[in-house]
Amino acid sequence: MTPTTTTGSTSDTYEALDAFWSALESSPFLMLGLPAQVAHSQPMTAQFDGRHGPIWFYGSRSSRLVEGLSSTNDAMAQYVGEGHKLFACVAGMLTIDNDPAIIDKFWSNAVEAWYEQGKADPDLVMLRFDPSHIEIWQADMSLMGKIKMMFGGTMSPKDLEGKHVETAL
Repeated sequence: MTPTTTTGSTSDTYEALDAFWSALESSPFLMLGLPAQVAHSQPMTAQFDGRHGPIWFYGSRSSRLVEGLSSTNDAMAQYVGEGHKLFACVAGMLTIDNDPAIIDKFWSNAVEAWYEQGKADPDLVMLRFDPSHIEIWQADMSLMGKIKMMFGGTMSPKDLEGKHVETAL
């Protein structure tokens, strides 16, 4: 898949996408919500295999998120990386896809702890998020900016370095 960059250079885009997927691999937690629902997003643990496919979430049929699904399931996922050096907002489609092979693929003791009847729990639902667009901000403070921050100095825009990309996936 070749992203279509709308903000930032192509190399910036590839670098930012790589940073996003690497960060998500080490800390796989996203805030997931349905814009049409006009409700708060909720924290979800991402399950994924590779950097170009869908993102999967184990969910609960009784959750606000699942109850809000309809024929148009536009969804938004927000991510904040460890140390607040990377932020991302991912748009895409959210659907229920209870494929037993996918449920088995990502099943773990941690997941099982949420479902009394294990994989047979009637409340278990597998959510498939197909990302279509992402916006990524990477923050990186300059050395002078870090020194100013440590000693209470006044920061200026040149003390803050970073990248911003927006791209279709």
